[in-house]
Amino acid sequence: MKIKINNNSRHSLPQYHTKGSAGMDLMAYIDDPVKIRPLERVLVPTGLSIELPQGYEAQIRPRSGIAIKKGITILNSPGTIDSDYRGDIGIMLVNLSNEEAEIRDGERIAQIIITKHELIEWEISSDLEDSERGADGFGSTGPN
Repeated sequence: MKIKINNNSRHSLPQYHTKGSAGMDLMAYIDDPVKIRPLERVLVPTGLSIELPQGYEAQIRPRSGIAIKKGITILNSPGTIDSDYRGDIGIMLVNLSNEEAEIRDGERIAQIIITKHELIEWEISSDLEDSERGADGFGSTGPN
């Protein structure tokens, strides 16, 4: 499948790094390093915009490397880019560490995964089929 992409950054396009990769890394597109204080949130641009076909979404997910090394993760994770959005893919980062962290231009800050989704219609009903779990809530599916 081919997806149209507009690259306004000075960086290469997102790419799969191994045959088994589900996600492609997104890089920060910033003029100066961005410092993120503990528990601070920032929106970091990528310089990329895409045109997804109807029925597809792009999911933005954290990268494990930046999470373990710097305590940086993504708010609203996974983030969704809808098929009708054409703006810059901005990454909402948060610093969950106790120390200030720095993001530099070209640093890999997130992953993008393209996935198919279904469009549904609601069917109003007061009679839902029983299931083994029923209405049992959080923590009800096992001993832990």
